[in-house]
Amino acid sequence: MKKNEELKSWVNKYSESLLKRAMYLLSDKDDAKDVVQEVFLSAFSSYDTFEGKSNPLTWLTSILNRKVADFYRKKYKSEPHIKLDHFFDEKGSWRNDGVLNDWDVSLKETELLDDQDFNKTLEDCIEELPSRWKIPLKMYYLQEKKAPDVSQELNISTTNLWKILQRSRMQLRECLDFNWFAKS
Repeated sequence: MKKNEELKSWVNKYSESLLKRAMYLLSDKDDAKDVVQEVFLSAFSSYDTFEGKSNPLTWLTSILNRKVADFYRKKYKSEPHIKLDHFFDEKGSWRNDGVLNDWDVSLKETELLDDQDFNKTLEDCIEELPSRWKIPLKMYYLQEKKAPDVSQELNISTTNLWKILQRSRMQLRECLDFNWFAKS
């Protein structure tokens, strides 16, 4: 009975914090809610392993991080293969050499990151990426996981990860060029 009462209090106390973290990591409210629900189901089934040496939120957050990794791993493996027609023509040449040039910006990087409109545009551009690119990009840059960890979780080689990240950055660059810098 103590287990049920304690878990109910955890749900009331920590759901909001876990949902915010999940939303940050997944960028989708429905997916975040599902993952948080899985966290509490997992906590219920493994409650006896919680020794109480840490704050329950710390324990629940570690479960959340594993559930998010599982979510991305499953989603990554279920997505279709990516075609590179967007970047290369039939002969293998760049369609648009502009992605290789430097941006001409008057604002510093820190000023851009403080700009809410820019952050919204960047977020929208990230969401437009194919899942096979978006997932590793989020894991590496937003979750700040090390390349070997991302590679292992997604079951891809580190070389493949670097190529995916490079292609993601190029597509983000093009999206930002069109949706932010061309309008500035």
